[in-house]
Amino acid sequence: MNQEVFSALSEALGRGEEVALVTIVGSTGSTPQRVGAKMLVFSDGRTVGTIGGGCYEDDAFWKAREAIKSRRPASIRYELSDDFAEESGLICGGQMEVFIEPVEPSPDVYVFGAGHVGHALTKMARDAGFHVHVIDDREKFANAELFPKDVDVVVDDIPTWLAAHTLPPTAYVVVVTRGHRHDLDALRALAPRNLRYVGLIGSRAKIKRIYDALVEEGMDQAVLRRVHAPIGLDIGAVTPQEIAVSILAELIAVKHGKVSAPGDPASSMRWEAALK
Repeated sequence: MNQEVFSALSEALGRGEEVALVTIVGSTGSTPQRVGAKMLVFSDGRTVGTIGGGCYEDDAFWKAREAIKSRRPASIRYELSDDFAEESGLICGGQMEVFIEPVEPSPDVYVFGAGHVGHALTKMARDAGFHVHVIDDREKFANAELFPKDVDVVVDDIPTWLAAHTLPPTAYVVVVTRGHRHDLDALRALAPRNLRYVGLIGSRAKIKRIYDALVEEGMDQAVLRRVHAPIGLDIGAVTPQEIAVSILAELIAVKHGKVSAPGDPASSMRWEAALK
C-alpha cells in the first residue's frame, strides 16, 4: 500500500501539485493500522492509501487539507476509546499518533529582469532549491551562458511574455527590471494574478508612483496590497548581492510561513508605509 502512496506522491510532485502525507508515527494498544501506514491527501480531496478508516481518518483527512493550505506540518494524537471505536465502526482501544506533512514541488520563482540584482538572485535562489526562470528583453543580459544550466532563461518583451503565459498559483515572482516603465508594465500584468508571492524592487517614492499610476488606471487597491514592496527583508542591503540576499531571505520566509501573508494587518501596514 505504501508503494502506491509513494508512486502517487512522485507523480503529484512531477505535475507540480501540492499534497499532504499522513503517516502513523506511534501507536499503543489495539489500532487498525501499524506504525508507518500512510495516506496521501490531495488539495481537491482525492486520497491514496489509508491509515485505517473511520472517524479519525476522516479527521486526519481534513487536517491534511488544512496543512496543504497553511503549508505547516501537524502532529495529532488520537485516543481510540470505546466511544470513538463505536462511532468509527472499529474494534480498537489504543492510542495512535499521526504526523501530517505538507509536501510541495520545488517552487518556481520567476525573476523579471536579468540585471545585476536579478543575476545574483537567480544563482542564489537556484542553490536554495528554487526552480528559477529569468525573463528579460535584452539578449546581452538574458544570456543562458551567464546562468547555471538548469535555469530557464528567456529573451522576450516582458508584457508580451506575460500575456502568453499562465503562472502556477504556487509561483514566486520577483520584479527587478531596469526601470520604472518596465516595472509598471510587469506589475500591471502580475498584481491581479493569484500567486504565492509578488515582490517589487524600488524606493518608496518609485513604488508610490507605480501604485498611483495603476490605481488611476482602475486597479483595485486591494490587489496592490498583496504585493511585497519594497521587496526583501530589511537587512540594510546596499550592493546587488546584498539586495539579492534580502530578497531570497523573504522568499524563504514566505515559503515557511515566517512572513505575514499579504492582506493581513501587518502586510497592510507595510503597504500603507510604502505610500507615505
